[in-house]
Amino acid sequence: MLLLYNLGIRFYFILIFIASFFNKKAKLWINGRKNTSYQQFSKSAWFHFASLGEYEQGLPVLIAYREKYPSTKIIITFFSPSGFEIRKNTPYADAVYYLPLDTAANARKFIDAIDPSIAVFTKYEYWYFFFNELHEREIPLYLISGIFRPNQIFFKWYGSLHRKMLNCVTRFFVQDDNSKRLLQNIGISYVSVSGDTRFDRVWANAQNPRSFPVIAEFTQGKKTFIAGSTWPEDEQLLAKLATDYPDWKFIFAPHEIKEEKIIRLIEQLPTNSVVRHSQFSESEVRSQKSEVGTQTLIIDNIGMLSSLYQYGHIAYIGGGFGVGIHNTLEAAAFGVPVIFGPNYDKFKEAKDLIALQAGFSVSNEVELTKTFDFLTGDESRCQSISKKIKEYVQEHTGATEMIMGYIAST
Repeated sequence: MLLLYNLGIRFYFILIFIASFFNKKAKLWINGRKNTSYQQFSKSAWFHFASLGEYEQGLPVLIAYREKYPSTKIIITFFSPSGFEIRKNTPYADAVYYLPLDTAANARKFIDAIDPSIAVFTKYEYWYFFFNELHEREIPLYLISGIFRPNQIFFKWYGSLHRKMLNCVTRFFVQDDNSKRLLQNIGISYVSVSGDTRFDRVWANAQNPRSFPVIAEFTQGKKTFIAGSTWPEDEQLLAKLATDYPDWKFIFAPHEIKEEKIIRLIEQLPTNSVVRHSQFSESEVRSQKSEVGTQTLIIDNIGMLSSLYQYGHIAYIGGGFGVGIHNTLEAAAFGVPVIFGPNYDKFKEAKDLIALQAGFSVSNEVELTKTFDFLTGDESRCQSISKKIKEYVQEHTGATEMIMGYIAST
């Protein structure tokens, strides 16, 4: 089984290498791992994140750890360029690296260099040689905000190697009781149900969000629909809303902001009604609005979305027509009802929001219009949903405190 794992890792590298000749993200993945020299540390704390979403999820624990142990050097690794390239200069770390390819030699070299006294992985990412090296050196390894499902390889008859990876973890902090039961069924008892650290992150952000004067000027108190982390499939579905509801303001924050993607989005929206955030100042937005009745603002930069939802009355979260939806909790923390596509099954919070009638899944334009009309048809109902959704987020905070309490006591 280990032989197959080794072959799989190397085959994956070959595929990425081939893709790097015509794919920018793959090229960054390859180049970021070339001839990397690691700074030498002593008794550092290692935090690993698959990508940007996991970074935001684990950030409350990282910040809490830095505050409690200010003299400890913190090392961050990312698997994906979408995390590394955006957060490589984060002030919360003393060094940020791409995670090396998971081989025995790479694991020894990297862990020798950073000399961690603790390792924290967020949600998922299980790498045999890194986990095994930590285990053999008796370095505590914690998995936070973990979530497990019966169809994962750990629970299959052929998942022995992956179960061995799980046994290298010192303690699991999982999101729900079902995850705990699944782990217990395969003999893993060192599990705590802590919840999801994302609740702590988004709740703290909602209490003190960044302000954007140009957004406030654009909306000017009007009902505003915010479409966050959208993909082309989402945008095609949403474009007609701007035509059908001219009294609403629309803000799109696409997941990818390549020029051709932005142009394609603009082409789908009502003519002469679009402002690009990067091209207009507050005064120009005011002028543009009065001259041509600007209805839609496109956020063509990175870093605004988590605080952008404060200006919204309804939010649409992208990704649900692909591999899965993006972060619904960022909007929910502001009391904004969320709409998303059909692929949400892997996201517990989406199921919770649907059960509360504060989150809504749609598969086509008819369902989207029906949901929009439901959310806008009764002001008292909207207020009730907003109150309910904020209470849901607040009630699920506290994971960071539980995790840090355990780490500090061991």
